[in-house]
Amino acid sequence: MAVGAVCYHRAMEFDDSGWSGEGTFTQVLVDALKLLPSLRFLKVEDAPASRADGSFSFISNEIYLALDPPERSSTTIASVADFLERLPDIGAPDYADDGMLQYLRTERIVPPYQTRGYKLIELVRVYQAGSASRSA
Repeated sequence: MAVGAVCYHRAMEFDDSGWSGEGTFTQVLVDALKLLPSLRFLKVEDAPASRADGSFSFISNEIYLALDPPERSSTTIASVADFLERLPDIGAPDYADDGMLQYLRTERIVPPYQTRGYKLIELVRVYQAGSASRSA
């Protein structure tokens, strides 16, 4: 099942005001997450680690989501990971724990009429709102 046109729950709040729109894989993740009926809030933003050089471009984005409370839904970050893993455009996260999923994608980009390309590295972290603080 490829992620295509998105039809999501109308009660879901979506905030992309802190995101530049960079990151093709980030957009694929956002579109897929919008399909979850238990999703109530989805925010995507640029992470401060993004940078570029002549030979590479590193994009880092963060996605925050809030799901229905446990009394209304059994959806957890683990079940979100299971859902995303079944999508061929996404697959399993490269790292996962009780409050976060992490995906790392790389591709070689060779623009037209240039002899040298560059490596595009995209890191996306998906956090569940209300999970334990990561600074502890």
